[in-house]
Amino acid sequence: MPSWPNLSECFSQNCSLEKEEILNATRIADYGVAHPLNYYSIPLLTGITIACTMLFPVGVAGNVMTILVVGKYRDMRTTTNLYLCSMAVSDLLIFLCMPLDLYRMWRYRPWRFGAVLCKLFQFVSESSTYSTILSITALSVERYLAICFPLRAKALVTKRRVRALILILWTVSLFSAGPVFVMVGVERDDVVVVATNGTRGWAEAEAEAGDTRECTMTHYAVESGLMGAMVWLNSVFFFMPVFCLTYCNLVSVVLFYLSAAINPVLYNTMSWKYRGAAARLFGLADGPRPRGRTASSVKGDGANWTGSTVSF
Repeated sequence: MPSWPNLSECFSQNCSLEKEEILNATRIADYGVAHPLNYYSIPLLTGITIACTMLFPVGVAGNVMTILVVGKYRDMRTTTNLYLCSMAVSDLLIFLCMPLDLYRMWRYRPWRFGAVLCKLFQFVSESSTYSTILSITALSVERYLAICFPLRAKALVTKRRVRALILILWTVSLFSAGPVFVMVGVERDDVVVVATNGTRGWAEAEAEAGDTRECTMTHYAVESGLMGAMVWLNSVFFFMPVFCLTYCNLVSVVLFYLSAAINPVLYNTMSWKYRGAAARLFGLADGPRPRGRTASSVKGDGANWTGSTVSF
């Protein structure tokens, strides 16, 4: 360990240090710089973590059940349920990214999982979010056609076309999230130390002020203007007050996972047919039967384009 308490004394006395000594001396304590582990207060992070942890088992169980029910029972493979199954897959992938998301909230640096996982987890989260949004949009259009133009929808909306559309939606989602591999990466803050060397003049030695690896926007994304272009486009099209969203971002994390957890409840458990299939899946009775006439019972079981029914 060098005898200098910090490098400023070394500079003032025109000393000569080897590169190894410089690197050893350039610690966070030498500069008085301490990077915070997180941006938010501990009580706030604790509340967010508890809320997300409670949503995790609900969301995973609900989405897995939806995938199993639609995949196992042929009578559940209606066009509507195919969209719901696609949403369940994307929502399940979102929940699988939750642990890393919470880790970044609690300790945003250093990032200890490597550059590949940094890019991959961001890519999966982004593409899954896009897929969920597109699936909800397609499902809304399908419901509109089924209600307003039932005869035309019966001929237009088929399982084969819906499967092809879902494949297209996932392809679009994956390509839309592709720039994440360029925009996001593991970056570190480098500290350049200028020391005096009596024989060779000025020399520069690069030293790390602690482990500053962070999974964030790459220097290329910022310097090339890609990040600026994205912010500009968002401002033009959405008029979002970016600088007012510091704590709103924390709330949005909970709402983000709440949306992924509540989809199976909203779109599936309200259906008698789904609950019956879920009961069969777990080896229970044949499941509850509709107590009244629903939309699908009026149109007949063969109307595959109206698969999710709500009984009142």
